[in-house]
Amino acid sequence: MAKVLALDIGMKRTGVAETDPFRIIATGLPTIASVDLIPFLKQYIATECPEIIVVGEPKRLHGVASDIESFIQKTIKQINVLFPDVKIARVDERFTSKMASAAIAQSGLPKKKRQNKGLIDEVSAVIILQSWLAQRKNL
Repeated sequence: MAKVLALDIGMKRTGVAETDPFRIIATGLPTIASVDLIPFLKQYIATECPEIIVVGEPKRLHGVASDIESFIQKTIKQINVLFPDVKIARVDERFTSKMASAAIAQSGLPKKKRQNKGLIDEVSAVIILQSWLAQRKNL
């Protein structure tokens, strides 16, 4: 089995997570600047050969797409053009930032580190990936 990569795409930063080759464990990778996403993907895909990229789908409370969805759609189109063999899956990411903040708060990190937005994005990507893994397990 190939790894799965997850992205929590934002205007400034993108949280990143990956599975192990057996798709059991989701692990966060360092958050990257969104402008560096495509160069990161070129390198990552060349070395790790993921089969699927899971991208968070931001929705508002009532299921309406968030304002950033158009930016994410443009990014997905770029990914599809550059890496046509890699499948894209979407996962509802409502409340992942809040869940990530809560998980970080419970971790015992000092307050300054808990407020690190890059860490919140990384943990959000892990939650998105765990959600995708759980959905696949239930199929």
